[in-house]
Parts: sequence; structure tokens; C-alpha cells
Amino acid sequence: MDYYNTLGVARGASQDEIKKAYRSLAMKHHPDRGGDTAKFKEIEEAYRTLSDDQARAEYDNPAPQFGGGGPGGFHFNFGGPQGFESMFGDIFGFQQRRQAVNRNIQLQTSITLLDAFYGKELLANVQLPSGRDQTINVKIPPGIHEGTTLRLAGMGDESIPQLPRGDILLTVHIQDHPIFKRQGDDLLMEYEINCIDAMCGGIVSVTSIDGKSLETQIPEGIQHDTIMGLQGYGMPNFNDPSRRGRLLLKIKVRIPSVTDAQKSFLKNLNIK
Repeated sequence: MDYYNTLGVARGASQDEIKKAYRSLAMKHHPDRGGDTAKFKEIEEAYRTLSDDQARAEYDNPAPQFGGGGPGGFHFNFGGPQGFESMFGDIFGFQQRRQAVNRNIQLQTSITLLDAFYGKELLANVQLPSGRDQTINVKIPPGIHEGTTLRLAGMGDESIPQLPRGDILLTVHIQDHPIFKRQGDDLLMEYEINCIDAMCGGIVSVTSIDGKSLETQIPEGIQHDTIMGLQGYGMPNFNDPSRRGRLLLKIKVRIPSVTDAQKSFLKNLNIK
């Protein structure tokens, strides 16, 4: 995926241009506004990379892949020009000299949606470019989003002893769930009811992602594909896990097959 093309900006675009393009596209494609979830994820992934100076520099100058799958379920490559970090401007806008450091190591791992709900602690053995094996412990916080990159400062390459160590950059991917579909901090699930319940309403029981049994009222005359929200039963917020999104129920009305006698009876009811 070309991140610049995804956001519709030139490769030399400023951070203000990138932010403006992201806000416009996010408003247009957000799932809560009827947008496509996959497209929205692409936009978020592109913005996360291009809005971070170091990640953008590593994206613009990709390093070759180092081997295949890393130990512990990680896949990795070494990012950035060897021995150097990106250049940063100081507060006056002048360009500073590049500081020589060892390379960053880019890792990827995959977790379940339930892992993302509760948070997860990962322990893995990583072989550094120097040849030394290193055990890393990563605490993935609750509410983490697809494609989020976590930084383990000072745990990367150490090949050049005279230079500061690089970092480990761990990108987290979240597997699809068989029942719940994530939309930001909200969780969407389909819930099927019969046509009688749709007409008359009633109380139904659903189970949240953390196994809680919830009762909610289905209003009379509810229509197919209506979405109902249960506040506080979605995903924890990444920045404030005490806050949770909604559990969204997408109502699916099941129409049963009926006999000729039942058809006649229903027609005589003259329902409008």
C-alpha cells in the first residue's frame, strides 16, 4: 500500500498537509458515518506512519527484510540507514546534524481481539544483528488498535559498541473475531430475532466480549438492520482503559416459511 496515495498527498507533503488530508478522509470514511471499515483502517495506518517523523523516514527508505519469521511469533527487519537516525529540526526550524546510533529493529506480532480487550504480556527471544540472543518482555495495553506500533527504547541493534543502541518497534496486528467486529472503541455484532419479536418487541439477552450476560429491550416495530447501542460494553479506550465504547447490536429479522393456511390467516389480519 502506498501511504501517500492513500492520503492523497505528495511525497514531500508537510505534516500540516498530512494531518488535514487525514481528518478529511477520516470524516468521510469513518464506519460510524457509513464508511468502509477496511478503507478507514488503511487511512489510519497511513496516517500513523506518515505523521511520525522516524516511521516516515523508515517508510521512505525501507530496509531489506531480515530472514523470515522471528522467534516467539515475531517477524522482523532492521529499519533505517545503518548507524543513523532520522534528522530533526530544532525549535527554530534549523536542521541539526544527524546523530549516529545503531539501527532500529522492526517486529510484528498478531494477537486476538480478546487479547486487545484485556491487554497481553508477550515474552519472546530475538536474535540481534550482533548475533546475541535477547529476551524481550512486551506489555500490550488494553484497547490497542490494529497497526499500533509500540517502542521499546534502547533494546535494538548494538552492533557498533561506541554508538547508542537502537530501539525495537513492535507493530501489533489484531485477528478478526468470529462474532464481534471492531469499529473504533465500539464492537458490532449481529443479533437475529424472529418477525413476531420484531413486531411486538420484547427483552432479549446478549453476551458481551468479556462474557457478561446483558438484557436489553427490543422496541416494537423494529426494522431489519437497525443498530442498537449498549453503552460501556465495547472495547476499553487505549488512552483511558476505564472508558469503554459501545456494544452495537445490528438487528437481523428472520422471516420464517409459512403454510398456505398461515398465509391466509396473516392476510386476514390486515396488518399495515
